Amino acid sequence: MDIEEFFETMPFADLLGVEITEAADGHAEGHIEMREELSWNTERQMAHGGVTFTLADTVGGAALVSLVDQPVPTIDMRIDYLSAGTGDLQAVADVVRLGGDIGVVDVDVFTEDDERAAQVRGVYKTG
Repeated sequence: MDIEEFFETMPFADLLGVEITEAADGHAEGHIEMREELSWNTERQMAHGGVTFTLADTVGGAALVSLVDQPVPTIDMRIDYLSAGTGDLQAVADVVRLGGDIGVVDVDVFTEDDERAAQVRGVYKTG
């Protein structure tokens, strides 16, 4: 499976501008360029929580896809928002468990100032 092509042709991720920049060996990275349409605040550009969540979910899925070479639907995701998602956002994901039917991924989302905006644990269907 061509991981880059798979995620580049995902309509919702494409709509938001999620870009996977690395995906190999259970590790993935990606980013989203912040713009007015993605903000929850009219006074200052701050990512809506759904934007941060989608970035984490997509990059977490890419980390697993790099190991199982197939799409991995999300079963559950827990996100802790730690700071406002200002500026472009970067996500880093690592697989912490790969089972026959379920994979678990930890994802950190950072602001353009390298401040952690969110910590995420995702559970995906792998089999």
